[in-house]
This record gives sequence, C-alpha cells and structure tokens, in this order.
Amino acid sequence: MEIMGRKKPRPRRSFTPEFKAEIVELCQRGDRSVGQIAKDFDLTETAVRDWVKQAEVDAGEREGLTSGEREELARLREDVEILKRATAFFATETR
Repeated sequence: MEIMGRKKPRPRRSFTPEFKAEIVELCQRGDRSVGQIAKDFDLTETAVRDWVKQAEVDAGEREGLTSGEREELARLREDVEILKRATAFFATETR
C-alpha cells in the first residue's frame, strides 16, 4: 500500500449508523483498545475516535453539536448556497 515512500490514500467509505453504533459500543465496553478495534474492522483510528466522541455528544456526556444539529446545519448551509446562486442569477437577469 506504499508508493515511493508514501501511503496510498484510503478510498472514502460510508458506514451505516447501526455499524457506527456497534463500533462505539465495542469501544465503550473497554475489552479492547480503540486502536485494536479499528484494526480488527479495517477502520482508521481517527474515524473510530470521532464516532465515539459524537456518541458522547449525542448522549449529553460531552459539549458540542449533536448529530441532529449537525444535519440541520448542513441543510441550512445548502439553503444559503442555493440562495446565493439565485441572487446572482436574478442580479444578472435584471440588468
């Protein structure tokens, strides 16, 4: 997986919420380290740590945006982008 001294980037994968919840549960049990669980399931340790942190936020155990709030923020950003494009379109149309 190395090319001329550099690791080949891992292709972006997506996982179901159920899979993420299973991995988080394994981490919270404490039988194995986060690193070992990541290795066992061919995941990056960073991704697994992020999933654990997000689960803690969603459970109210840690400060931050919940998953629902993150989804709403993403929708609002999309709306802003659509409005920007519409504004630019209508600005050129009225000239």
